[in-house]
Amino acid sequence: MPRGALRNRQDCEDFIRGCLFMGTGGGGGPDWGRSMLNAALEDGLKLEWVDISEIPDDAWTCTPYGMGSIAPPSPETEAHIRRMGLVDRYGHRSMEVAVQELAAYAGVKMGAIVPSELGAGNTPAPLVTGARLGIPVVDGDYAGRAIPEEMQGTPYLYQKNSWPFTSVDRWGNIVIVKETCNPYMLERIGKMLSVAAYGKCTIAATLLRADEMKQIVVPATLTKCLELGRTIRRAREAGRDPIRAAVEVTGGWLLFEGEVTGKDWEDREGYMFGTIHIRGTGNYAGHTFDVWFKNENHVSWLDGNPFVCSPDLVVIADRQTGEGITNTVVDAGMEVAAVGIKGLEAFRSERGLAGAGPRYFGFDVDYVPIEALMGK
Repeated sequence: MPRGALRNRQDCEDFIRGCLFMGTGGGGGPDWGRSMLNAALEDGLKLEWVDISEIPDDAWTCTPYGMGSIAPPSPETEAHIRRMGLVDRYGHRSMEVAVQELAAYAGVKMGAIVPSELGAGNTPAPLVTGARLGIPVVDGDYAGRAIPEEMQGTPYLYQKNSWPFTSVDRWGNIVIVKETCNPYMLERIGKMLSVAAYGKCTIAATLLRADEMKQIVVPATLTKCLELGRTIRRAREAGRDPIRAAVEVTGGWLLFEGEVTGKDWEDREGYMFGTIHIRGTGNYAGHTFDVWFKNENHVSWLDGNPFVCSPDLVVIADRQTGEGITNTVVDAGMEVAAVGIKGLEAFRSERGLAGAGPRYFGFDVDYVPIEALMGK
């Protein structure tokens, strides 16, 4: 029986808003998620999710997601696409094909879909895919936030293989990867496929029986995103501070407020890398805040000193509206707030930090839990 549903466009907007906030700068763009949800509503589909307890233990589950850089396409890339005569064959429905191809290759009937992460694109997309294929979508994900790589998800943490996997891009290229030698190569191969597809492809991976899925899933996160999005909107409509409302409902902390002074970035190897620079205003005047991202935000500095880092969350949001901002569009002149949220406790283990801590991302920085940094 469904435990949650998006029944109208307002529900969809609230859901996207919550997913966008939890996307920590990545997780797919809201336009992608919105277009998929609205099209599904227009087609009369039921956008619902179920509690993990509703899925039989012997059912097969998989995880479909978008793979690739969040950077905007360059004029050179668009010129290459035109020269090759590529035509969009699948559009927003390539994820359905990826799930079908994985089920056919493995010779199984798919009993449930599990989102890989929270984000304005990568959470709505599997929800719509499940609705179109008639496959239940569980109320949970494998990260509790958006992440750039396999190593920041619970399948890596609990040593569950995410292969075999299928890759389908919008041009109609279909690839089946039977096996990779380790999760790092799975990530690399997937990203190279997205580079070959000129930016993005959709993946169906992490083929697990439901009894294994239930051991590693982060439960109830879709419901939490819907409630977060509603809370931000209702606070704004009531004339209350939407950032404060978001902090309260997430159990987080206000880290900083200020104006974005610049963003250094590059599109490389299937990721968008960069650093956002913020000059403090109001109570934070005279201070600076910098955030490094690899698609999503992972390492921050307050006045040049290491501050909140992954696996804890750093969210950049519009100061007035409370809307999360993807790193694709954040730009100089924006008035923003930085919000910190505690990440999954399990990722504070030795193995978890080895795949999600600041040293994994190449920084000589010791991870300090956010509650210790904030004195609580």
